[in-house]
Amino acid sequence: MAGSGVCRWLGVVGVAAAAALLCGAQGKTVSAPRWVGTWACSPQLVEPRNRPPAPGLAGNTLRQVVHLTIGGDELRFKFSNEFGLTPLTLTAVHIALPKALPGAPGAILAGSDRALSFDGSPVVTIPAGAFILSDPIRFKAAPFSDLVVTFQAGQVPDGITGHPGSRETSYLAVGDEVSQAVLTNPVTTDHWYVLDGIAVEEMGAAPHAAAIIALGDSITDGRGSVTNGNTRWTDDLARDLAAHPQDAGISVLNQGLGGNNIYRPRGLGPTAISRFDRDVIAQPGAGWVIVFEGVNDIGTSRGDAAEVGAVAGGIIRALQQFILRAHTRGLLIYGATITPFGGSFYDTPETEAARDQVNAWIRASGHFDAVIDFDQVVRDPNHPGRLAPAFDSGDHLHPNSTGYQTMAAAIDLTLFAR
Repeated sequence: MAGSGVCRWLGVVGVAAAAALLCGAQGKTVSAPRWVGTWACSPQLVEPRNRPPAPGLAGNTLRQVVHLTIGGDELRFKFSNEFGLTPLTLTAVHIALPKALPGAPGAILAGSDRALSFDGSPVVTIPAGAFILSDPIRFKAAPFSDLVVTFQAGQVPDGITGHPGSRETSYLAVGDEVSQAVLTNPVTTDHWYVLDGIAVEEMGAAPHAAAIIALGDSITDGRGSVTNGNTRWTDDLARDLAAHPQDAGISVLNQGLGGNNIYRPRGLGPTAISRFDRDVIAQPGAGWVIVFEGVNDIGTSRGDAAEVGAVAGGIIRALQQFILRAHTRGLLIYGATITPFGGSFYDTPETEAARDQVNAWIRASGHFDAVIDFDQVVRDPNHPGRLAPAFDSGDHLHPNSTGYQTMAAAIDLTLFAR
């Protein structure tokens, strides 16, 4: 199943055309199997406070747990060194099913462990600023199952690529314990590193399988949800879709980044406008995108009415760019209204006016293919600028798990008819 070196390397991150996964062989064009993403996270340069804990990645074993949406019989994995300034080497990468064992966090099911390869080799070096796909591997993965991905790192760059807001616990052990069922005294961290995406081959998933991409900030990333509970609104949407047979094979890929801005380079991670091609267009099997972002651009402006109004205008121009890019690639794009933040550290009369301005444009412009009105769903009817108390995680900005479930339930599933 291993591909050629030309097929394996997808070049420097940001080249969306690589998602086609087409390779030439002896002057002939060969169409690769069609892949559909089942899990993804948006990578960023990990801040110092979110770096891997001691003993660090170099020479050691990292075990990470991810929650799939759709299942399949053949899997492919994406690993990223986008923000590394030097190469990253993985000396071994394995996948397995988890096993709950008292007193043994991060344990895997004996007999399920399988080694990944890269052009037939168990070792891979990812150049600075690049990512790599594994060879396909036959592995039965059920819908909504947890999957364990374990690797030992060799050479590690100073800049670590990862996703701080995992809402999932990872396990770090000293030395090479990649294939061990039970790790020796692992330390824990609620972050993901290096692992960037998982795709299933369409024929093993469902006919005409496709992915919904949720582009957002910490509210999409799941701030306020239950760690290891998979209670983000995107998780609830995936489960709602799976409850309807006609929606079988529709995955939901969460591309939320905590602290992210749409276009102002004041937030965490690449701005949404700079990562749109990477996190939406290049996702395997992308069919729809939900854009739910803008609160951080507004909230971090904190200036007078003229400045905040200018920020609202910038958000609207960025949304128009998203619509143009999505339609150019044949994707349907849905705009979600910005939810209330009254009483939070973002709350001023000027920021509330900007939120109203952006939401009014989302609702009335007619530019999106549809509107998902999260604002209307979770606001307090007696105080529309605030989250309803039942949905407030406590900071008056991020919903709780009940709020996320309510948001997902309000989404019209017919928007994803194929």
